[in-house]
Amino acid sequence: YIMPIGGVAAYRNQVSVAGVGFDIACGNCAIRTDLTIDPATRGTSSETWRRVADEIVSTLSFGIGRKNTSPDAPVDHPLFASDVWSAVPAAQREALREKARSQLGTIGSGNHYVDIFVDEAGAVWVGVHFGSRGFGHTVASGFMALAVGRDWDTRVPETEALFDLDSDLGKRYFALMNLAGEYAYAGREWVARLVVNDILGANELDMVHNHHNFAWPEEHFGEQYIVVRKGATPAFPGQRGFVGGSMGDNAVILQGALANNQQQRDALYSTVHGAGRVMSRTQAAGSRPRVNRKTGERIQKRKGLITRQMMSEWTKKKGVVVRGGGTDESPHVYRRLPEVLAAQGDTIEILHTLRPLVVVMAGADEFDPYKD
Repeated sequence: YIMPIGGVAAYRNQVSVAGVGFDIACGNCAIRTDLTIDPATRGTSSETWRRVADEIVSTLSFGIGRKNTSPDAPVDHPLFASDVWSAVPAAQREALREKARSQLGTIGSGNHYVDIFVDEAGAVWVGVHFGSRGFGHTVASGFMALAVGRDWDTRVPETEALFDLDSDLGKRYFALMNLAGEYAYAGREWVARLVVNDILGANELDMVHNHHNFAWPEEHFGEQYIVVRKGATPAFPGQRGFVGGSMGDNAVILQGALANNQQQRDALYSTVHGAGRVMSRTQAAGSRPRVNRKTGERIQKRKGLITRQMMSEWTKKKGVVVRGGGTDESPHVYRRLPEVLAAQGDTIEILHTLRPLVVVMAGADEFDPYKD
């Protein structure tokens, strides 16, 4: 999609729609709770964590096109009254606002998750990863269409829509991108706090939260830029981030190195948001099965390299309770996070290592057009 995952680019008074991507403001949020356990023994029985995992599944909405049916869903969030909605064409405005309202606080599928971790000191953390759902996807698609002279609701091939921020389209896109950022923040914090307070019965002590599909006005090398990070996280000196590994690997809380060295400056103060894939979804899980209309037989033209048994053996050895997740999300398809972090050199510092206890994702057969 024009811009590589993990790509960072600085523009002079311009913003790239493809650079930000379809899942605008996808990001990671982690909350440290006041719950502590023995990190060596997991602090409680596996049965307890299985019950917690099941409650997450039954309480929250995972998968394509889901609505947040919780009685305290944040449907009245102030962002829905923002004047920025006027940047959406009038004919599509209310439908998009209502779709966004219904999906706020839903997690989606793909590599999006709700996880529970324990750190090296025994503190329990809740981590989530998802973005702006159908709202952000519709904004990106709409502006790609407008950029080539088509109507907002016309799907066009992915293209490099590069807008000057002084133009009408640039102003409208940038305003809606920022509204999608507010939307994603609200959704992630609502989900994480629901797990912390209602499911774990714990209290929030600290939160680490940021986007990785977004564009920020920043100064670098004495000049003002719009810095686009797709699948990359801002990491200025002392700025913290939550970086995931996979369902069977540790995650970390890190910060931009305090040294403020040349390597950091050359990287535009950026780092990773996850471990990164070593094989595509199709390579891992195979092609999506088709149904023969005459016989009803499910036919898969290409078999995947990863089996459910391989994935289960890995997570069982790690001691992780997993709900959902297809073989295209198996630990086998990801790089090992310590190697990825080592490649960041002196740009970051690791603050905490988080060992997964519970991983909850959408089911294996869920296809989601709103994943990042």
